[in-house]
Amino acid sequence: MRLVECGVIRTKPGDPLPARLREIHQGVADLIARHKPDHLAVEDVFYSRNVRTTLALGHARGVILLAGEAAGVFIHEFAPAEVKKAIVGNGSATKEQVQFMLARLLRLSAAPEPLDASDGVAAAVTYVLTAHISAFTNGVDQAPRATRRSR
Repeated sequence: MRLVECGVIRTKPGDPLPARLREIHQGVADLIARHKPDHLAVEDVFYSRNVRTTLALGHARGVILLAGEAAGVFIHEFAPAEVKKAIVGNGSATKEQVQFMLARLLRLSAAPEPLDASDGVAAAVTYVLTAHISAFTNGVDQAPRATRRSR
């Protein structure tokens, strides 16, 4: 495994939600066009105590899924605890522990920053690890929990 690109798509907090969602969608679509992946790993929505935060994350996640579906890539969704367990070995690990292990697993000189970027890298690494385990246990090279491909 190697990290090709890592970052976050920032939008302006004062912009209307539809404009912000368009910007996120376009950013993800651009990444998919540039790197041409076959698979996209996404973390399930984290349920925050703040309902507005949970809704905003759900909207953002929706446009990310839309970008992947429109590009015809296999989409894999993982619960936050599943990602933490795959990376750290503990489903209740802290974000800092996940960052530390990502740096080790990917042989990076520093952990992926910011925390949101490391969450995305962790989801991708979780897919790679679970795909290999699934292939080994099933004797088939097939990705786990992928939604249909629309190419």
